[in-house]
Amino acid sequence: MTNFENLGLAPEILKAVIDLGFETPMPVQEKVIPLILENDSDVVALAQTGTGKTAAFGLPLIQRTEAKDKSIQALILCPTRELCLQISDDLNSYSKYLPDLHVLPVYGGSSIEVQIRAMKKGVQIVVATPGRMLDLIGRKVAKLNSVKTVVLDEADEMLNMGFIESLNEILKSVPEERRTLLFSATMPNEVASIARNYMQNPEEVTIGTRNSGAENVRHLCYTVSNKDRYAALKRVADFNPNIYGIVFCRTRRETQEVADMLIKDGYNADALHGDLSQAQRDYVMQKFRVGNIRLLVATDVAARGLDVSDLSHIINYNLPDDFEIYNHRSGRTGRAGKKGTSVIIAGLKDKSKIKKIEKSINKKFEYVDVPKGREICERQLLNLIDRMERVEVDNSQLDSFLPVIFKKLEWLDKEDIIRRFASLEFNRFLNYYRDAADIGSAVEGDDREGKRKKDKGKKSDKRDRFDEEKFVNDEEKSSRKAEKGFVRLHLNVGKKDGVFPNVLIELINQTEPEKKIKIGRIDLTKKDTYFEVKADHAKGLLKKLSNVYYMDRRVKVDVVG
Repeated sequence: MTNFENLGLAPEILKAVIDLGFETPMPVQEKVIPLILENDSDVVALAQTGTGKTAAFGLPLIQRTEAKDKSIQALILCPTRELCLQISDDLNSYSKYLPDLHVLPVYGGSSIEVQIRAMKKGVQIVVATPGRMLDLIGRKVAKLNSVKTVVLDEADEMLNMGFIESLNEILKSVPEERRTLLFSATMPNEVASIARNYMQNPEEVTIGTRNSGAENVRHLCYTVSNKDRYAALKRVADFNPNIYGIVFCRTRRETQEVADMLIKDGYNADALHGDLSQAQRDYVMQKFRVGNIRLLVATDVAARGLDVSDLSHIINYNLPDDFEIYNHRSGRTGRAGKKGTSVIIAGLKDKSKIKKIEKSINKKFEYVDVPKGREICERQLLNLIDRMERVEVDNSQLDSFLPVIFKKLEWLDKEDIIRRFASLEFNRFLNYYRDAADIGSAVEGDDREGKRKKDKGKKSDKRDRFDEEKFVNDEEKSSRKAEKGFVRLHLNVGKKDGVFPNVLIELINQTEPEKKIKIGRIDLTKKDTYFEVKADHAKGLLKKLSNVYYMDRRVKVDVVG
């Protein structure tokens, strides 16, 4: 079996690799590292996201960089700020025992002056997004005449994001006598065109089948009626108690709406989309990385370049129009040899898309029924028991409390204790699914309009009421009366300022951290926010919110009605 010691890495780099806990190189590393170290040929490497590509080009790149030479010797281009920072962090970890080697990330959304000062001090490796790199070239700050290697990472993503012209301009600015390393999950025509135009007889390395999906990913498909799409999402989440994943939606509006519904229903969720400021996106991403958010609802654009380990699920709330994007989505799970699951919540109209995706990834989807309430309850209960069995008991801390505990529980027998223990954690699922009808698979002819006509005159359920809520206009929202026992408040910030229910709740919690404020209905318009709080909390909250600033803007709050 090959190990990192056999790949020809220098002792300083090998020591850093061992510190990181790397033991056996992944297939792309095993093939690419010796190729880069032993010759000067261009390389095209096709491998899914999360297969170890950064180390595959980063380790040999560091080894072939002259640390004493302060000029830019390597330029790594990648699609997003997130990936730029991730690559830079990894390269710094690999070069920790090479103090004279400096890696600089340059990207939009951060001070260009700070990046210019750092570049002028001397760096050997620059990791950049195309837009910011072009800016630095235009300002004549980035001196690229000494560049020996250009790396194009996530090349297909960069082209999907419209960077083809930027890449062409940048590649014209580096010496012709350089080597180019191109890494991509797929090989669409545009990527092949870059290889033809800017590379000389490249060596091609393919891990798995070209344009195929990750081998460790299971692909599931739930076919449901459109009105049951959100209910199906909840059941998928409930059926997987330890879920940690991304829910992909098509539009920014839908992304925020789905995230808001999940938050309202008690899930650790949040949204990531283009309407959020960079500071808001960074805050959401930090919470997701550390696991405080278990379900990130995102658009494809917002999630590009997102590198988070150990995702258990990717959920396609909507299928993308481009089937190659599905490949990118599903490739975010099942990384580093771990298993993952990619879920499609599909409608009948998605059948042709699914067939194209199956052909693209060379795999068949498993068509499965949406989990039934009893199955979900059983799964959740077993998970609760597993957690109880695995919990570490610190006897030294607990023993002194046991006499009081035993005294308190002496009137209960063992079976009563077990029942109450299970109910304490489990009643939410039992109550929700007790009366919930099972969600059947959609059948031919089952569409939203036909279903509405069929159900005309019947009392609509909670999901139908949510759909109707979308069509309530701003005037109606502003003129609503508070529920009994509540006071309705108005804030002078709204959706255009990035305020959504989760943001409002967090603002209130920060304002009154020691109180559990009871919040009722929340209504959002483009410029305003209306929300209801219990009457006995209203006066104090009104006073505290009047001194709050949001996005450098003073919040104005008043009572409605």
